[in-house]
Amino acid sequence: MKHIKHIFFDLDHTLWDFDKNSKLTFIYLFEKHKLDIDVEKFLEGYEVINLKYWKLYREDKINKDDLRFNRLKEALDVINFDASDDLIRILSEDYITYLTQYNFLFDGTLEILEYLHTKYHLHILTNGFTEVQSLKMNKSGIAKYFKTITDAEMVGVKKPNPKIFNFALHKAEALKTNSIMIGDSLEADILGAIDIGLDAIFFNPKNKESQNGIKTVNHLSLIKTYL
Repeated sequence: MKHIKHIFFDLDHTLWDFDKNSKLTFIYLFEKHKLDIDVEKFLEGYEVINLKYWKLYREDKINKDDLRFNRLKEALDVINFDASDDLIRILSEDYITYLTQYNFLFDGTLEILEYLHTKYHLHILTNGFTEVQSLKMNKSGIAKYFKTITDAEMVGVKKPNPKIFNFALHKAEALKTNSIMIGDSLEADILGAIDIGLDAIFFNPKNKESQNGIKTVNHLSLIKTYL
């Protein structure tokens, strides 16, 4: 793929190990607030519920505050833990505050970024919130690899909306024909990119169902197969 000059990476669930860092944050919060909650049982529901609310957020059916409050409320309801709205709001705020004190990356992240950054211009394209994405990148030591960061709050729309891809391309001074998107969400990252004529690689560490003809890797090191 010698025509590629720019690589756009998603951040959460692609480079930054959201599930692992989120789990450690909840362990800390439940201890901090002295809540008798089985973290593993809580996360069984929360991880699915969180994805559901992020989909609603991408589709502009809820706002950021609704996302943060309702995903926690529903996950606590699932395990029959009685929590007041005030407690849920406190946990919601604390979660964002403390999430970036844990910064585990996916296996192979630093190696693949080190390999790619001397050959390509690297960029971040994320639906995450402005106030935490830069912290994640700086604290995990990967910010230095990226030329630009585009997040949904800058643009006012989320992936897979074409506007955010076009905004990111313009900001990076890149073209569709010399760029590629790498991310973990088939809907938001991959199909969103393909729909505007941008090439894409699906990062699929959990071996979720994919589609024929889509470039797919289950480990970041395998990006070298294509780039």
